[in-house]
Amino acid sequence: MISQKMRYLAENGSAIRAMFEEGKEMAALYGKENVYDFSLGNPNTPAPDLIRQTAIDLLEKMDPISLHGYMSNVGYEDVRDALALSLNQRFGASYDRNSLIMTVGAAGALNVALKTILDPGDEVMLQAPYFGEYNNYISNFDGVPVIISPHEEDFSLNLAEMEEKMSPKTKALILNSPNNPTGAIYPAKDLKALAELLVQKEKEFGHAIYLISDEPYREIIFGDYEVPWLPDFYDNTFVGYSYSKSLSLPGERIGYLLINPRMEDFGSVISAASVANRILGFVNAPSLFQQVVSRAAGLTSDMGVYVRNRNTLVKALSSYGYQMVEPKGAFYMFPKCPIPDDKEFCQAAKKYRILIVPGSTFRGPGYFRLAFCVSEKTVKDSLEGFEKLARDYAMI
Repeated sequence: MISQKMRYLAENGSAIRAMFEEGKEMAALYGKENVYDFSLGNPNTPAPDLIRQTAIDLLEKMDPISLHGYMSNVGYEDVRDALALSLNQRFGASYDRNSLIMTVGAAGALNVALKTILDPGDEVMLQAPYFGEYNNYISNFDGVPVIISPHEEDFSLNLAEMEEKMSPKTKALILNSPNNPTGAIYPAKDLKALAELLVQKEKEFGHAIYLISDEPYREIIFGDYEVPWLPDFYDNTFVGYSYSKSLSLPGERIGYLLINPRMEDFGSVISAASVANRILGFVNAPSLFQQVVSRAAGLTSDMGVYVRNRNTLVKALSSYGYQMVEPKGAFYMFPKCPIPDDKEFCQAAKKYRILIVPGSTFRGPGYFRLAFCVSEKTVKDSLEGFEKLARDYAMI
């Protein structure tokens, strides 16, 4: 008999993944080109050619025992040296390899961080709307999510409610900027105020409160915006990073966890995180792609398609009557549904073979998420269906 926790999760699976699987079925029925699947954050733009060539060179030239064998649970020393150097150049920091753990993507990084710090019953704050898997990551270690209501006018941080809901059980806060699903970027002034609040509450409660920054979309920015570097604001910061989006490598599951060297009890934290990486079953990050990404530090895929898709959709959907806060980063937008029931609206969109995800999946009921990391043709061909859907609801 399976566990009760897993029974619940199996019966209430990811709406995003369910939509993705439904999209594959619809593609088989109608033809892939006639299905407009905006469900999954799966980059459509290819990885830079350097990635392919680097992998080939490593496979041909590197000793296979070394390339495919075990290494330290935290990752190759030369890989972490290269990535620390890249971070120092980008952010004016002074990290070394000992601040980095190579992980199985950002999801692996967040699970390692939470495993390291959480005791049963500890609370983790989440600014809604947010990536729904955070609930499961927290539940993995018997933590308790505490949901902060959104500021729907701009999806900024709700600092007043954060302060109100903090308690002696508060152990961490997960932030995601640029944000999935809204595309919001939290500005430096808000992060500075948040850091001051956390320092105040640490003194009041007598223990560390950790800020976990989930950053897979850091490089995907529209216009003249900046994604602040959170360790500059707050000492007790983890940064989880993934190359899934910046290098279009979601299936390779490669990323890292940065642990701020100014963190309280840094030595114990890094040691515990190294053990967590092993005992969670990851053991170590994928060997080949550790080496690949270290040779591509600072490189990204072509982000131009995301800019064009964003601009096309914002212009068209706004003209059809859809209301939205324009995304500043990531490759998602989060328009408001014309009816309160977001699930019903997303179901109605399937009439035009459009697959979008209900906002309630992200603790944002009444909205829908649209992932525009698709081909420009998919975006343009979908517009007629979005217009017809808007007419169905008398939006135009």
